[in-house]
Parts: sequence; C-alpha cells; structure tokens
Amino acid sequence: MEITLEMEEKNIQPVMAQELETSSFRLISTLGLAGFFSGLVLVGAFLFTRPIIAANRAQALQEAIFKVLPGCASFRTIELREGRLVMVEEGAPEPREGEEVRRIYAGYNDKGKLIGFAITGEEPGYQDLIVAIFGYNPRKEVVVGFEVLESKETPGLGDKIMKDPAFLSNFRALAVEPPVKVVPKGEKKKDNEIEAITGATISSKAVGRLLEKSLIEWRPLIGEYWKEYKKEGD
Repeated sequence: MEITLEMEEKNIQPVMAQELETSSFRLISTLGLAGFFSGLVLVGAFLFTRPIIAANRAQALQEAIFKVLPGCASFRTIELREGRLVMVEEGAPEPREGEEVRRIYAGYNDKGKLIGFAITGEEPGYQDLIVAIFGYNPRKEVVVGFEVLESKETPGLGDKIMKDPAFLSNFRALAVEPPVKVVPKGEKKKDNEIEAITGATISSKAVGRLLEKSLIEWRPLIGEYWKEYKKEGD
C-alpha cells in the first residue's frame, strides 16, 4: 500500500510541475505579446504625431517672428556657415533630423527693407528649459520684442514671463550695451535693465541670461552682415 502511494505521489509531482511550467510560459507569453503590441502602438503614435508637432512648432515660430519684429511684413532664414551668416535659398530643404544647424531670421518691412533680426535661444529656468525668441534692431542696437516658444515654468508665477504685460514691456526698446541686466521689481533705472517679476526671480533671470548669451553669439555676426547690407544699399 505504501509503495502504491509513493508511486502515485511520484506521478503527481511531475504533472504539477508540468502544469506550473505551462502556466508560467502562458503568463510570460501573454505579457510579452502585450508589451510588444503596446510598443507598436507607442511607436505608431510617435511616428504619426511627430510631423504634426513639427508643423505646429514651425507655425508658432513663424508667428513669433512677426510678433518680436514690429513692422515685419516678411522674413528670410539666415544660416551660420563657416563663421559667417548666409541667407538660405527659398524652397531649400529643411535640415535632416539630427543635423545641427544654427539659424536666425531677417525681417523686412512692406517695402522690402531689412528692419531687424529674430533670434532664438534657450536657458534652464526654475522648472525646465525656457525656449524663446527675441527681435533685435542692429541700427539702434536694441531688443524690440520677446516671445516665449516653450516653457514649463510654475503657473501663476514663472509662466508670467510669457504673458505679463509689465514684464514684456521690458523688451520694447531694451539696450544691449552695457550688457543686459535683471533688476528687482521697481528698481529699473537704465535702458539695459529688465525689471524682474515678483515671486519669479529665477525665471526672470533665466530670460536675462538667454538674451545675453544669444547676443554674445550673434551680435558680432549680425554686425558684419548689417555692414554688408548697408554697403549694397548705398
């Protein structure tokens, strides 16, 4: 009798082990398939939305160029090539993905006269990277407009850099010499000073750094381009 029970137990154990192994395999297979199809959905969604996002960004950039350059009726793209600014031909293909290209935008009035340049820049803010564009008048050497393109700053505080009228008024005729400087609210006395937003000093200073870094990079290049433009007009 004992021998029979032992034999039955020995027979049961392999069956249970086999069932457990089969169940585990099914679970792993199910999870694997679920992960695979989820991945396909995510990749498909990314590929579908990427051109839409790119088109929206391009549209937002175009609208911002007209905002930061008062009197701008049209613009042309200018590219940094081998240390000098070169106008991009109309209809030229967009840079390939991953290709690093440095660009600014030349704005013209309704008579076709060059009135200024729209310059993009980015700088870490309080929450995340602030991406913005500003207008620069090389004749008067002043910033004439400012627009935030991307920001995740704190709602009600840091995000005021995008919409606060008093803050945005800093950029209607902001002198770039001496270098741009951010000062506390109510302490602006000079044309090169940006009056900070109360409670959003970090975001305000980030904007100041963004402008200063971009101006250091682009002003000398714009200066040379502007000289050549004036020579051609004489």
